[in-house]
Amino acid sequence: MTHRQLPLFPSDIEHGLTPHSRLADAHIPFLAHLRREGRSEHTITAFSSDLRLVEEFFGEDFALKNFTTSKLNHFLEWLEHGRGVPCSRKSYARRVTTLKVFFKFLKAERVLRHNPADALLQRSGAAPLQTVLSEPEIERLLSHTASLRAAESPDARPDLLVRLLLDTGIKKSECMRLKPDDIIRDNPRRPYLMVRHRSPKNVYRERKIPLDPDWLAVLDEYLAQYQPGTFIFECTARNLEYVLHDVALAAGVGARVSFEILRWTSAVRDHQRGVDSDTIREKMGLSRISWRETSQKIAQLAARGEEG
Repeated sequence: MTHRQLPLFPSDIEHGLTPHSRLADAHIPFLAHLRREGRSEHTITAFSSDLRLVEEFFGEDFALKNFTTSKLNHFLEWLEHGRGVPCSRKSYARRVTTLKVFFKFLKAERVLRHNPADALLQRSGAAPLQTVLSEPEIERLLSHTASLRAAESPDARPDLLVRLLLDTGIKKSECMRLKPDDIIRDNPRRPYLMVRHRSPKNVYRERKIPLDPDWLAVLDEYLAQYQPGTFIFECTARNLEYVLHDVALAAGVGARVSFEILRWTSAVRDHQRGVDSDTIREKMGLSRISWRETSQKIAQLAARGEEG
């Protein structure tokens, strides 16, 4: 009897994908399809890496039938402004291409009736700079959050959150993981924040960030008012996004205020104050490779602010 050697990757017919299949189940069949098309190993590796970012954002169990153009645009917005890692114009363009090729494959195999990536737009020209707040806007924002602490029904959370993000520049995910014992106040005059990460690949992002000693009083007010459990912020990240949005509106700040905008504003202010480059990079928790593009953008934003 002759035994047929099984292929390393299944053929188009054998992939067994349906609209209800998980996103992760389509990964290997997609790579097999790329190889049959004669794509280079470099391209296949890049497309595979891009698809893993899609899985990171949506989750491996996300059903193929649930993809829409709107959801893919939300993913691309996250790549540019919400992931916390610089996304160059070249990388952005390739990732749009990955989405188009991936969903074209699914449609050609009749897994999906429509290609949700068809309407995605490639962009030309230089990537736009991130929005940052001006000093007058920051003053109006902090004046409003301070007034909320002195209101008839005092609320220290907005002031705590805005000042924390402006002073430390931490990411949304890092903010949501903060615990009371991450605030090291052994020396009340020189307190600092310990940003911790569970994943070994993110160990270089663990760092100590100095805190404004006056912020400790706001923290104590907040802890007394909210009495959180394990984490400082026990609500959802979306709830805190609403807090930032509401205080921006009330303070008359035209720019949309978000975690990412305050993170970049923090870095630009440090640059304008003469903080050295390595200190800002370490504060943001970025690798030296990621820092190359980010530092250029920070310098451009700082120069724009000085000109204004």
